[in-house]
Parts: sequence; structure tokens; C-alpha cells
Amino acid sequence: MANVIDITGLPPERVVFTPSPLAELGAALHALSEPGHHPGLHGWVTATNAALKTDLADRLCEADILWRSSRSDILLPARPGATLAEDLDELDKIGDERFVAAAFEITCSPRYTRPTPSPLVDAGERARIREMAAARGPRQAAFTDRMLTDPDGLRVWLRRLFEDCEEAFFGDIWRRVGIQLAADARHKTELLRRKGLAETLSATSRALWLEDAQDRSGNSGNSGNSGNSGNSGNSGNSSNGSTRIVLDKLAQGRTTAFADPADPGVTFLPTSFGWPHLVFAHAQGWRPVLQYPVASPELPAPAALELVQQRLEALGHPMRMQLCRTLSRGPHSTGELAEAFGITSPEVSRHIATLKKAGLIQTRRRGRYVLHQLDLQVVARLGSDFLEGVLR
Repeated sequence: MANVIDITGLPPERVVFTPSPLAELGAALHALSEPGHHPGLHGWVTATNAALKTDLADRLCEADILWRSSRSDILLPARPGATLAEDLDELDKIGDERFVAAAFEITCSPRYTRPTPSPLVDAGERARIREMAAARGPRQAAFTDRMLTDPDGLRVWLRRLFEDCEEAFFGDIWRRVGIQLAADARHKTELLRRKGLAETLSATSRALWLEDAQDRSGNSGNSGNSGNSGNSGNSGNSSNGSTRIVLDKLAQGRTTAFADPADPGVTFLPTSFGWPHLVFAHAQGWRPVLQYPVASPELPAPAALELVQQRLEALGHPMRMQLCRTLSRGPHSTGELAEAFGITSPEVSRHIATLKKAGLIQTRRRGRYVLHQLDLQVVARLGSDFLEGVLR
């Protein structure tokens, strides 16, 4: 599974890296509502939630359908401003029908990749939105009803909510992290100019890579390693056919950099609150936007989802689980394992080959013996790799 942005023919200057105050506020609100996703922010979440005035905390709870389980498209601007007020001014320019439709793009669904009518004008879509909101609680259902019956009034209410967040806590956050995010965006822009898109994507996230038609025909299994780092400045004009950005996520989505004919391109938004999420907005007719966590030394490098799946499948066989138990205690030869478990050496070799291919086994030679041992660090990391993969 993967998300794909077709960028064939896109000029390099239309790939934009820039910070967004509104997107960063959305990421911060998500962290406040789902602290389990962000263990590294536990101290900040606890202190911020404790300092919120009751009225603001209640209003955030009422509107959290926009950022809790997923991120509403209205929180990921394709053309960010320098301040939260500028981002909110651009949001105010969107018509009610489009605004409400975008506001409720809040769940992973095949419908997201297809054009759907606005719930303001379509009864079926309105009923679907209400049912989805009702499943999240009575306050969220009430918020949704207000948005559907009085969109102008609730848009004013929502802007005031974001402005109150800025006054209560986000203004201090943005003064602190905005400089860091702007520096990261400048660095990525310069890297794009000097080294090309492939190397820039690799520096942005190991879950991102550039792929062209030749890669797909000749290196289909080479996820994250497209080999295009030398295509400096020409990433959007591959002579081998289509060129696309691939996001290694447990979801399928497909869009084009020309989704919005009036504003072709792709926007990358850095965030200091995002890890482990890699948020991708790609609704029909909207310029694709990707919010990526700014790398820091303490963040572990993510494993490819295909590798995580391969490791889980390798451990799914009961005999391989028993072999792992023995190999976790020390190195053993194939003959020792065959004798211990009452199976043939070729059977052991097949199981060991599967575990080794998944990167779970270390092998070394000692004299005429080949010894196998479980890689404890890889196995210990498997749970967090899986968790990061499903949250990404």
C-alpha cells in the first residue's frame, strides 16, 4: 500500500517547503487530544492541558472531531501565511459548501479519493456526516449539526477558537518553533535546488521517495531507494514516463500535482509536533499537501512497512516462534536446533532463511559451524515499528 502524487511535468519550483501556523496549531491540538500517539510530548501535553481555562477546554473538546482521529483538510493550507491570522484569512475566503466538505474530510475512506457533493446540498452526504459524528459522541454530533445548519456562524466561532488558542498557548509555541520550522523549510528548498527532489525527499522522511517509470519496471521492490538522487532539478520531467512521489503509508491514495488547475504543485509543511504522523491531504480538486515531522536525533528511523509486515509474518509460524525462543538465549547451529526440536536440518534451514530474510537473525561462522542468534534489538524495535506504521 502507498500514497502516490503524480508530478509528471511539474517544474521543480512548484514543489514548495514552507511552515504554516495553522497546520502547526492543528498538529498541536491533535497531540493534546491524543497524547498516546506522542509519548515524547507527555510533559508539554500535561502542562498545557492543566493550564487551559475551562471554557477553552470545553470548546476544544466540542470541535476535536476536526483533529483527533485524523486531520481535517482545512487545517492543512496549501498556501500558508506568515501568521495564524493570515492563514485564517485565507480560510475565510473559501465558500461555505467547499469549506464544510473539506472540514469533514476527517476519516480514512475510499470516498476521500472521489469527488463527493457538499453535505450542505446533498442529503445523503449530510446523513453520512451526521452518523459519523454521532459515533464520536454527543458534543461532536452537536458541533456537526451547527456546522451543517449555520455554517457562517460556526465558521466565526471556529476562528475565534483558534485565536483563543493562540492567546492561551499557541502564540508562545509559534514564537519558539516557527524559527526552527522556517529554517528546516529553507534547508529543504536549498537542497531541492542543489540536489534535486529525490535527495530532498530522502532527507525529509525515509517514508518518502521519488519513483519514475524505469524504477517501477526495473526495481519494483526497491521501496525508498529509487536511485534518482542524481536527477538534480529535473525530478518533474522524467524522460522515462511518469514521475511520482510515493508515501509509505498503510493507506492507498492517488492524486496529481495538477489536481488544482489554478494552483499546480505540492506543498510540504514541517511540524515539530507531528512524529510519528506523516499527514497527507489529497482531496479531489485540492493541491496536495504533506505535513512531515522535523527530524531530530532522538527520533528512530522508521522501518519500511513492507519490512514490518515481513517480520510479523515470519514470526507467525509456531515453529519459528519456538526457534526464536532458543535463539534469543544464545547462538545455535542448525544441527543443534534440529536435534532440540525433532525436525530435520533442511526444515530448520528453511525456517532460519525466512527469519534471516526478515532481518531477525544474525549469523556468524565459528570454525566449521554456522551459528544463528536472534537480533534482540530488531525484535525489541518491532512493536514500535508496527505502532509507528499504523500511526504514520
